Amino acid sequence: MNYPPAQGPTPWGSGLTVSIAVAVLTAVAVYAFGRALAEVHPLLAVGVNLVAAGGAAPTAWRLRWAPVTRWVVGGGAAGVLVGWAVLLLSGLG
Repeated sequence: MNYPPAQGPTPWGSGLTVSIAVAVLTAVAVYAFGRALAEVHPLLAVGVNLVAAGGAAPTAWRLRWAPVTRWVVGGGAAGVLVGWAVLLLSGLG
C-alpha cells in the first residue's frame, strides 16, 4: 500500500501521547497475559507470546507509515518489548 505524503506538520504532541498510552496498555497486557500463562507452564507463555507477536507483525509492518496508525503501531511495538523485558526480569528475580 502506498500512502500519500502527510499534509501539514507532524502532530508530535498528540502522536507521542497516543504512543505512550498504547505502549503502557500493551506492556501491562503482555506482562499480565505472560505471567498468567507462565503459571501454567513457562514454555506455553513463550510460545503464545511469539505466535501472537509473529501474527501481528505483518499487519503492523504494513501500517507503519499510515498517518494515524503509525503512532499506534510504534506504541504497540514498544509496549511488547517492554512487556517482554519485564517478564524476563521478573523471571530472573
